[in-house]
Amino acid sequence: MRLHVADHPLIAHKLTVLRDVRTPSPIFRQLTEELVTLLAYEATREIRTVAEEIDTPVARTTGTTLAEPRPLVVPILRAGLGMLEGMTRLLPTAEVGFLGLQRNEETFEAITYANRLPDDLTGRQCFVIDPMLATGGTLVASIEYLFERGARDVVCVCLLAAPEGLRAVQDAIGDRADVTIVTAAVDDHLNEKGYIIPGLGDAGDRLYGVID
Repeated sequence: MRLHVADHPLIAHKLTVLRDVRTPSPIFRQLTEELVTLLAYEATREIRTVAEEIDTPVARTTGTTLAEPRPLVVPILRAGLGMLEGMTRLLPTAEVGFLGLQRNEETFEAITYANRLPDDLTGRQCFVIDPMLATGGTLVASIEYLFERGARDVVCVCLLAAPEGLRAVQDAIGDRADVTIVTAAVDDHLNEKGYIIPGLGDAGDRLYGVID
């Protein structure tokens, strides 16, 4: 597993506004999209490409285009949906799969309730998007789902990560495949409820409101 913390002033600025408890949901959603687009730029540095011959208005030249099969973007429901627009803005030709996992607030284990993924992901570059890497349970379960379908090149894009979650992913995944985590920051620790500290609260609630 590789970790890439995107160190850029614009990323730090947008993340600070997201953390602020006074930031309302509409602004939170907008900044999340903007921040994810910046993170996606970092996450796609090693996206597969092929050479392509094209004609410019004045000459013929060799350019670069994305390779087949197309990349797959996998938002983790529901909070990952708030990151989808920012990711597909940079990768408009990518396909989108959905994976629904919910964290058990007592055991912190991930419970799967929805799955809309291709059966065969062999040779596909997969980009998992989920705002918070806290305990790591949800992300590990998501990566395992992709592995079961043949994926071996997975990039996980998160707004924030906790050291405990990073260790959990490393312990679970090891060197079985090429997994990279791209995040805006690695925070200090998790509290007793499994929330990232200082964090930004519950990303899903701040994006879409509280659902009882």
